[in-house]
Amino acid sequence: MTLPRPLPPRHFSPSAAGAVAPAEALGLLPVWKLSDLYEAKDAPAFIADMAKAEELSLAFEARWKGKLADAATTTGDGGIGDALKQYEALDDLLGKIGSFAGLTYFSNTSDPANGKFYGDVQSKLTDLSSHLLFFALELNRVDDAVMDACMDRDPAAGHYRPWIVDLRQDKPFQLDDKLEQLFLEKSMTSAAAFNRLFDETMAELRFDVDGEMLPIEPTLNMLQEKQPETRAKAAAALSKTFGENLRVFTLITNTLAKDKEISDRWRGFKDIADSRHLANRVEREVVDALAAAVEEAYPRLSHRYYAMKAKWLGMDQLNYWDRNAPLPETPNALIPWKDAQETVLSAYRGFAPEMAEIAGRFFDEQWIDAPARPGKAPGAFAHPVVPSAHPYVLVNYMGKPRDVMTLAHELGHGVHQVLAAGQGALMCQTPLTLAETASVFGEMLTFRALLEKTTDKRERKAMLAQKVEDMINTVVRQIAFYQFERKLHTARKDGELTSEQIGELWLSVQGESLGPAIKISEGYETWWTYIPHFIHSPFYVYAYAFGDCLVNSLYAVYQNAAPGFQEKYFELLKAGGTKHHSELLKPFGLDATDPSFWSKGLSMIEGLIDELEAMDNA
Repeated sequence: MTLPRPLPPRHFSPSAAGAVAPAEALGLLPVWKLSDLYEAKDAPAFIADMAKAEELSLAFEARWKGKLADAATTTGDGGIGDALKQYEALDDLLGKIGSFAGLTYFSNTSDPANGKFYGDVQSKLTDLSSHLLFFALELNRVDDAVMDACMDRDPAAGHYRPWIVDLRQDKPFQLDDKLEQLFLEKSMTSAAAFNRLFDETMAELRFDVDGEMLPIEPTLNMLQEKQPETRAKAAAALSKTFGENLRVFTLITNTLAKDKEISDRWRGFKDIADSRHLANRVEREVVDALAAAVEEAYPRLSHRYYAMKAKWLGMDQLNYWDRNAPLPETPNALIPWKDAQETVLSAYRGFAPEMAEIAGRFFDEQWIDAPARPGKAPGAFAHPVVPSAHPYVLVNYMGKPRDVMTLAHELGHGVHQVLAAGQGALMCQTPLTLAETASVFGEMLTFRALLEKTTDKRERKAMLAQKVEDMINTVVRQIAFYQFERKLHTARKDGELTSEQIGELWLSVQGESLGPAIKISEGYETWWTYIPHFIHSPFYVYAYAFGDCLVNSLYAVYQNAAPGFQEKYFELLKAGGTKHHSELLKPFGLDATDPSFWSKGLSMIEGLIDELEAMDNA
């Protein structure tokens, strides 16, 4: 258990969603009801739970510390299963407290009171978790044979077998108890502090577009406007403000990269991404094969597509700010929230009524925060909270088609989190190898449902092009991000990096991935600054490419009308973190360790580009 439990990385649309759309065009946008957790920051229930968490944490330490070896030979009360039940209940309680603080903070990061509340709660949870840290460390010191016998003998301990087996994979990288406690307590003044500095700095940034000072979301959204001059102005504003704040983002990046290097060195990780692979329960070779397959496909995917798009827009080369420009065929109308809701739920219902029923609860019970507003966290995420509560979804909805896809994406996460909650607090969290499966599958269902209804050739072309762009952004762009992180963390080992050096690394991978049809001009060298994944979750980004390629293969199985597909799919989601990806994919006849697996996933993107090219030639 790592406490306080972090919020999940935020999903950014290819360029997250002109100015904020008028309210009358979008309709009433929902704001989440955090009172399902606690009524307010000073609510009696919250204060009582804080006191209860402290009492139970201290009591747990007193009851079990130094006694787990004996507990492993005991069945029933006083056994490992008994300890794990108590530990899981604590994990749920502390997770609920931390989630409420985090969701409150990300509702408005500009509010100093929210920042203080979040910081104070994080600090308190870190203090409490120091009393629980012994549990995983001591459990891993129990002899393997003794622990195996314990799980075989005691049904209560056996219930947690997947969690215990997972935990023991961390064993070679554990430090002694005092060092682990130091790392935990110092995290508040190291990584956590610089994460918060990034979030608050980003929330306060303003971008001058024709004299209007805009936050990052509406400015990024202008990169999807039809008018080329609007896109150019937005790009210039983004580059200017990023450039003016390079010093702080460079400091944050250098500090966090060094902090990670220190931790990895002390723990004995050999490769800069191995700690992420371990957390994801995925083999380095599998990720390497994915990255190699995507890089090899750059010319067939992004290079080829952007050359076609340049021709459609009447340009020899696209400017970097034209990458996500809409085609002339793209409809101009904004999509009201109610229409977005029905589009996603209808697509989900067409796959399985249960899926739509679960997703519908997010709308009906106010589990979604949709308006874009000053101070609100940019991007989008779905936070699972804890099994005793329910997930929440954050989006910044502005009525663009991509916003509908983002909604479908995050609701896929939400459905996954609801279904996996049955595994309990310790085993509900899905490794990143499969964490993007339901979200990308939800996007694919929504896209296919919309495409089937589209008979107009021009609209169909616009839809196909947008889907290809989204897939390129999910696969090609994220692997380029992963390679950027690899270069950055490798170079950081030799000393602190200047802003210019980081910019050069950024441009090197962007040029390779985007190809010759995209003109990389002055200003783009600073755009690494706004990607939150680099800050909050180093090397997370390959999970998007993993998920997209996996879902492409999974969807092909579904299209071939494989018997019992929906049931198998729900079993996959319900498994949470109890099974390895190889075990979960086996019923579908898929194997991510097979090098051809990634080629199959990438071939779907290539097929859509083929279809676009055929439409041009028809």
